[in-house]
Amino acid sequence: MTDKTRPADVYLRFLNLVEAVRGLPALPTLDPLEERILALVARKAQQPSRLSVRDVMAMEALGSPATIHGRLKSMREKGWIRLADTEDARRKQIALTPAALKHFDKLSMCLMQAANAE
Repeated sequence: MTDKTRPADVYLRFLNLVEAVRGLPALPTLDPLEERILALVARKAQQPSRLSVRDVMAMEALGSPATIHGRLKSMREKGWIRLADTEDARRKQIALTPAALKHFDKLSMCLMQAANAE
């Protein structure tokens, strides 16, 4: 980073690069609630415990269980998440699809590119 580069400049470059990535043909876009859910699933994927449909539906801050269920269904149809069986057949675990992981790879590349640009 040069003396004239502010941290905000790096972040703004990152946002511009992300916008360019979103313009590329890939997975269908998500609405703001679906993006929040995706970020939650992605953060949980980095931890030993995984997220179940029941866990997400219990999060009142995301909305009613019916709203959340509808968004999860939409995200599955769009190819962002998949549901996996657990030892309890009534509980489904939420996982990112390979296409969603590839999307996060692209975002990571945008972040590295923005940080390295001078």
